[in-house]
Amino acid sequence: MQEQSTFTIAVFPGDGIGSEITPITLTILDKVCEQIGIKCEYKVLDAGAAHYAEHGVSLPEDAMNIAKSADAILLACMGMPSIRYPDGREIAPQLELRETLDLYAGVRPVKTLKGLPLPLGDDRAQALDFVLIRESTEGLFASRENGKIINNERAEDTQVITRKGSERVFNFACKMAQRRKSKGYEGRVTCVDKANVLGSFYFFRQVFDEVAKPYDDIIADHIYVDAAALQLVRQPWIFDVMVTENMFGDILSDLGAGLMGGMGMAPSADIGDEHAVFQPCHGSAPDIVGQGKANPTAMFLSAAMMLDWLGDKHDVPAACEAAKRLNEAVEKAYESGELRPFEFGGSHGTDDIFNKISKLLDAS
Repeated sequence: MQEQSTFTIAVFPGDGIGSEITPITLTILDKVCEQIGIKCEYKVLDAGAAHYAEHGVSLPEDAMNIAKSADAILLACMGMPSIRYPDGREIAPQLELRETLDLYAGVRPVKTLKGLPLPLGDDRAQALDFVLIRESTEGLFASRENGKIINNERAEDTQVITRKGSERVFNFACKMAQRRKSKGYEGRVTCVDKANVLGSFYFFRQVFDEVAKPYDDIIADHIYVDAAALQLVRQPWIFDVMVTENMFGDILSDLGAGLMGGMGMAPSADIGDEHAVFQPCHGSAPDIVGQGKANPTAMFLSAAMMLDWLGDKHDVPAACEAAKRLNEAVEKAYESGELRPFEFGGSHGTDDIFNKISKLLDAS
């Protein structure tokens, strides 16, 4: 098979610090791709809260169409607390991308890097490496546009859990556990739910058991979400692949980011059968815009996730190798303990982090 050597990437800088971390991420991508003999061509697109404030639309139709036709989508951050829809919701075109492109698997890796001061002191917490997967198209988020406030006395949002939505995210999680087992991980997938209280989650767990049963080469188990939150603080190293509903995943993935030291270290992907969006877990950080304090690490790691996904999807091993080089450069940048972003109490800003990782790529 002749390898695809050029990928088209739809790029959304979005709002706030997005315009500061996106250009340097593309520079990093170009550097690592050139080393390995592949190329990314970028289509930079406007969307987000600022675009809504100026034009009355948060995600233009032409931008959505370009995103649909791209090989992958790289997004920095969207939304500003001061700019909202008339009903009070924040501008969140990233949710429109998930729903329109049917990106049902929200992948949130939790991997701690050596050399950083982390919140848990146990040596095992300094070497965490697990993945949380959230179902990203339904759950409680299904009500985000049709929730009801009744007579100013009562509000209602409806959780939606379907067999189709559950089956496909459970299959995704089980296959990920299989792949991780082949690389030396435990090969365990844990369903996180509240099946002891809500019927929708009892159904969710039943579907999980049905889907996981044929995967007899991995371990499948369950945990209630409150117990999962406790164990993520008490002994997070017990987890390998976690899979859960949309809202639970949204909350627990931030806890996972905290274990890594902060949102600036946390990459993510939203993956469907045909499309995928890669973005850092952090928001637009309006409080530090223009100060050079933004940590681009999560954006770099999200770009590495994108390269790895492109390599697997298009059978291009070189893209996976580029991802590996970028991940290794990020890890090496921090392992000495000298590089400290502002959120870790240090004084190293956007340019410092970029320059350090760029030089390590040059030397690789």
